[in-house]
Amino acid sequence: MTTGDAKAKHKSDEGIILIAYPKIVFLYPTWILSIVCGIYMFFWGDATLADPNALTVTCGWSFLILLTLNLQVLAFDFPRATSLTLIVAIIAAVLGGALVFINFPNVLPNVTGFLKFFNPVANSTFYFILAGILTIIYIGVYFNAQFDYWEVRPNELLHHHGLLSDLERFPSPRLRIDKEINDIFEYLLLGAGRLILHPNNERRAIVLDNVFFISSKEKAITKLLSALQVQVREDNDT
Repeated sequence: MTTGDAKAKHKSDEGIILIAYPKIVFLYPTWILSIVCGIYMFFWGDATLADPNALTVTCGWSFLILLTLNLQVLAFDFPRATSLTLIVAIIAAVLGGALVFINFPNVLPNVTGFLKFFNPVANSTFYFILAGILTIIYIGVYFNAQFDYWEVRPNELLHHHGLLSDLERFPSPRLRIDKEINDIFEYLLLGAGRLILHPNNERRAIVLDNVFFISSKEKAITKLLSALQVQVREDNDT
């Protein structure tokens, strides 16, 4: 066997890893912003809490806006771009308008006076605690994924699960796959979607939700299975 053949065989033996993640992973923008706001408040904002300045209030409003959008992802599905655009436009108009009235009080004095009663400010401890909670959850999600994932190989579909590395095997020849993007938000955040696997001679379909970068995964699986079909045909011809 030549070096090129050995490399080709090694490449064909490599599997494609598929992991179904919980929806909590889509809160990562809130996690990032909580760290940023925590750093700002720690160095500059905590001293202004008694009389919060515009930046401190803006930090609070920005956090609420992003958290609101993130919670929409967890609560609802947005299968169409039009529904996504409508929801984002409404939320941005309401919360963005609040920022304008607070920072530019001469636009509408009555509205500004009403909104001044609302100063959504928090100290650095709040932001860091929230970031710490999400960090612990994400670490748990990462370790859980190491003990529950699927692997598509040229000749078989493997399900690795359990602390003792339990293994289920399914035939991958004639494996059919379906891709569904049920939420535009999830796809924009992590390229995520639903992947449905139909192993040959299996009654039940295998449904994997929130698979990251689903389009590239689907293309890789399709390429892998197509190469397998070509190889089988060549073997039959010989």
